[in-house]
Amino acid sequence: MKVVYGLDEGMKLMKRSPLGDSGDWIGAGSEELDEASPLQVVQRILTEVRSRGDAAILEYTAALDGVRLDYLEVSGEEFEAAEAQVPADLRAAIDLAAERIRRFHQRQKRESWLDFSEGAVGMLIRPLDRVGLYAPGGKAAYPSTVLMTGVPAKVAGVPEVILATPPRKDGSLPPAVLYAARAASIDRVYKMGGAQAVAGMAFGTASVPKVDKICGPGNLFVTLAKKLLYGEVGIDGLEGPSEAIIVADGSASPSLCAADMMAQAEHDEMAVAFFVTTSKDLAREVVEEVGRLLTKLSRSDTIASSISAHGGIIVVDTEDESAELVNAYAPEHLSIMVKDPWGLLPKIRHAGAIFMGSFSSAALGDYVVGTNHILPTGGTARFASPLTVDDFTKSTSLVALNRDTALALGPFGARIAAAEGLTAHERAIQLRLNL
Repeated sequence: MKVVYGLDEGMKLMKRSPLGDSGDWIGAGSEELDEASPLQVVQRILTEVRSRGDAAILEYTAALDGVRLDYLEVSGEEFEAAEAQVPADLRAAIDLAAERIRRFHQRQKRESWLDFSEGAVGMLIRPLDRVGLYAPGGKAAYPSTVLMTGVPAKVAGVPEVILATPPRKDGSLPPAVLYAARAASIDRVYKMGGAQAVAGMAFGTASVPKVDKICGPGNLFVTLAKKLLYGEVGIDGLEGPSEAIIVADGSASPSLCAADMMAQAEHDEMAVAFFVTTSKDLAREVVEEVGRLLTKLSRSDTIASSISAHGGIIVVDTEDESAELVNAYAPEHLSIMVKDPWGLLPKIRHAGAIFMGSFSSAALGDYVVGTNHILPTGGTARFASPLTVDDFTKSTSLVALNRDTALALGPFGARIAAAEGLTAHERAIQLRLNL
């Protein structure tokens, strides 16, 4: 594991690569890409799905996922069979998570409002008509992502919510994913992944309805497809590889710091896990803990690859320098394990989610705290936010002025219109002054 000392060296270690620079962030099916770049592959997939619909999706599912399907939508019988396969304790955990996520997101709901003092001026807050959700598959199943997207969509009041997720090699979906879809009240589920799934939901096909917005994380192909299709369909954001920074001082537990680093690196080989501390002793102990625990974990190869290529430890002189590194990187997850975390918090400006103290693990936040685990990555926490109920609604301005207000405001509006040279605007205002 890389260990560097000082703010400047830390900044160098944390330097980001632009989206799509790394050929490692490709995932399943990369052997089918020949010499084409990921962007070229995605463009080709979008063109094919737009013109040939279901047939193209089925062909790309066979070529990239190695699964030959006769149909895309999950049947009622498949749902029933899946539920029977989910152990009772896992069903209870999913139900608890769904309820806590629902409760947290209900507090985010905005209501329409009207001010009648000038006639009527206000905002109408309405849910989107139909939303498409994406849950990754391939290397792992993510029922938690199904809950994190589906529950807020339904809290927002979206009438129809569909889910796309890649099938397993036998053509089925993980039972826990289907159980989570039921727990989130998702209306329809489709066995499709990658750029072809995004394209199917964006354009619509014979079996996949066209949606108004697509939400949920995925690999590089999914992210590039969302980027290219923005405007054709709404998107929540361009989620990249998962990332975390752990900030600690000498009061922190080395085993907890190491555990949080490895939990983050476990996502995939492109995951980012940095550890920032003011204690040289703690840095040394964390290195030792990672080495000791690594071989005991099921995804040890992934963890080792992630930490080696995209992680490391940075030893700084002061807590202020820790905050400076965090703000420069703007991480998806930030864990603060210092003696006075609330004292450090005001210095943090950019992070998708902040976990305070030894008991607030980001891993727990991924599942059952209730906060959303779909967070801004790639430095976008400088301007973007976690997935919320607002991602599934839209607002409309409403103006219904009375005569007195229109007459009072008219001369001012007409003057600005004249200054801009928009004489038709000026006339439209002036005419009402004479009514």
